[in-house]
Amino acid sequence: MKLDIDGLLVYFPYEYIYPEQYSYMVDLKRTLDAKGHGALEMPSGTGKTVSLLSLIVSYMKVKPLDVTKLIYCSRTVPEIEKVLEELRTFVEYYEEASGESCKLVALALSSRKNLCVHPEISKMRDGREVDNRCHGLTASFVRRQHRADRTTPVCTYFENFEDRGRETPLPPGIYNLDDLRSFGKKKNICPYFLARYTVLHANIIVYSYHYLLDPKIADLVSKELPKTSVVVFDEAHNIDNVCIDSMSCTITRRTLEKCEENITSLTKTIKQLKDTDQQRLTQEYQRLVEGLREANAARAADVTLANPVLPDEILQEAVPGNIRKAEHFVAFMRRFLEYLKTRLRVHHVVSESPAAFLKDINTKVCIERKPLRFCAERLSSLIRTLELADLKDFSAAVLIANFATMVSTYAKGFVLLIEPFDDRTPTIPNPVLHFSCMDASIAIGPVFTRFQTVIITSGTLSPLEIYPKILNFQPVLMSTFTMTLARTCICPMIVARGNDQVAMTSKFEAREDIAVIRNYGNLLVEFSYIVPDGIACFFPSYSYMAAVVSSWYEQGVMDNVQKNKLIFVETQDAAETSVALFNYRKACENGRGAVLLSVARGKVSEGIDFDHHFGRAVLMFGIPYVYTQSRILKARLEFLRDQFQIRENDFLTFDAMRHAAQCVGRAMRGKTDYGIMVFADKRFCMADKKGKLPKWIQEYLRSSMCNLSIDEAVQVAKKFLRQMAQPLNREDQLGLSLLTLEQVKQRELKE
Repeated sequence: MKLDIDGLLVYFPYEYIYPEQYSYMVDLKRTLDAKGHGALEMPSGTGKTVSLLSLIVSYMKVKPLDVTKLIYCSRTVPEIEKVLEELRTFVEYYEEASGESCKLVALALSSRKNLCVHPEISKMRDGREVDNRCHGLTASFVRRQHRADRTTPVCTYFENFEDRGRETPLPPGIYNLDDLRSFGKKKNICPYFLARYTVLHANIIVYSYHYLLDPKIADLVSKELPKTSVVVFDEAHNIDNVCIDSMSCTITRRTLEKCEENITSLTKTIKQLKDTDQQRLTQEYQRLVEGLREANAARAADVTLANPVLPDEILQEAVPGNIRKAEHFVAFMRRFLEYLKTRLRVHHVVSESPAAFLKDINTKVCIERKPLRFCAERLSSLIRTLELADLKDFSAAVLIANFATMVSTYAKGFVLLIEPFDDRTPTIPNPVLHFSCMDASIAIGPVFTRFQTVIITSGTLSPLEIYPKILNFQPVLMSTFTMTLARTCICPMIVARGNDQVAMTSKFEAREDIAVIRNYGNLLVEFSYIVPDGIACFFPSYSYMAAVVSSWYEQGVMDNVQKNKLIFVETQDAAETSVALFNYRKACENGRGAVLLSVARGKVSEGIDFDHHFGRAVLMFGIPYVYTQSRILKARLEFLRDQFQIRENDFLTFDAMRHAAQCVGRAMRGKTDYGIMVFADKRFCMADKKGKLPKWIQEYLRSSMCNLSIDEAVQVAKKFLRQMAQPLNREDQLGLSLLTLEQVKQRELKE
């Protein structure tokens, strides 16, 4: 249908539209008009992706100078593929309705591992291995050697890309990862480098968050993108954690040992090079005297080590004299390494700011801040000069150099923690240095300043007002949308006690309580009797899940559940979890029914949809609080309190509730779907917990559905499932939860 949204003609590729999709597009259009940033929460399964794409692409068509590019960031490869499928549907409809060709270039960008077509390298499973082998065949010095000696192996796909890839750009179309690989094979050119080159002139790019938020990657991939781009972060409820992880690093004793081997190997290579090709080192020295900008000119294909800092301010300056010469720099790194070793010989926890660390290193080993800032760039320049093909071996040295650059660049928003042992094994000395980022706005700040519009959207962004605080931005618009339903197809309830009236909770004090664990077991057994097909269960942590399940075995709970359904368990191993998921779906398909036991914050809770019969009920056993004794978390809570006046308890509850909402939201993937959401913990009844659930769950969580016992919950669920078993016709939904074009126009007139 063609819609008029605030004076903009929008092509929407379906005959019907949900009311919330319409409202969402109106708010999105206002955000684009204001050239500002927005935060929008929309229930899961109500067509958020297609609304975003329809409105933004229609806007690009009408105002090509105001919005030149759409950068769509998603979290996982399946989600990226899903976005491109929706886009394909939109383009087909646009061409049919407007009678003209869409002429869009839209592509997915992913790692070499997902795009490589080299017959040997593409078979490798490990991403780092693939990057490493690729560099060994495509680095400029390898290609130079190949020109002199034809027996040196190179990648023919990359050679062809260098010869003719830039002259033959991708023709207009929608390219997912498979399409890019097929195109590469057909034309005999490298799809990965072709995609990276095409990013500059494509209209729509779909890639992972890290390509924008992690400065080490953004510097390579997203450097040239124009200011008039619109950036969308989809499923962005976790965006602050992604920002923090991309700016943090962990150094162990093992890292330092490997780094020492790296430095010895570098020393040896420099010595050999001095004997054979002194000129190469002299040339590098000259380049570094002139400044890094010139040294950077040679980086196009060899870019493998990027700077962990936004490098412009560094690039203006020349490299300090004491690390310009290769052997001086290696000696400097060795001194830094020895200092780190002494710092790891601790018997108690040390916590300090980057400034205190720099003062200490200056006092003890006379290392100043300035040369430290250049470590990452200087190391990547040295690795290029020494023509080292095997980069995976140097990962430890790269990590230490990145740490040196970051600790000397950022004075605020970071903390250094040195722990003598892991909390779980206090008897084994295993010192670790955490350089941890506290401030999510450091990574995302440049994105807000660089692009005119950034949209943060997800199904679970409640409470909305906390995001602008922790990400430090001023949104022009913040909205949350509810779900208009012709029949109430979600049934949230809080089960607070067992039939024996013992309160249900995963509180730390009650974790070992046999009565609580038994009640959780009874709840699962009862629901496995009455709920058809699939049930997904979520626990706060792997350790708690292991304790509960082993206790259930002893109590006979598992045997009782298995009479009704098969049981599958998520583990920390990704391959095992994939097998469990595959068989879970199989059991739901063939009518045997299944229960999946998984963990909040795990792989299943974040990226897997339990649509229709794959998830008729979700049980949330307890509140998924993060491990509160972690020193890194304590430091972050302190930072949030001092900087943004966010109380510790508020943030912890917010964090736990967004994960709980994310888990239960897995069951609802559309308005024809239905599901039961069980919050099994008495603490969910408290106003501060309940109030932080998304609005679309809260409005169906009536007060009569709080504080239920297991028996009451079973009665409510039985009644709900009987209602849902009645046939649902499209006619019942029209005018309420589904609108035709006429109905949209009538609503507009009324308003």
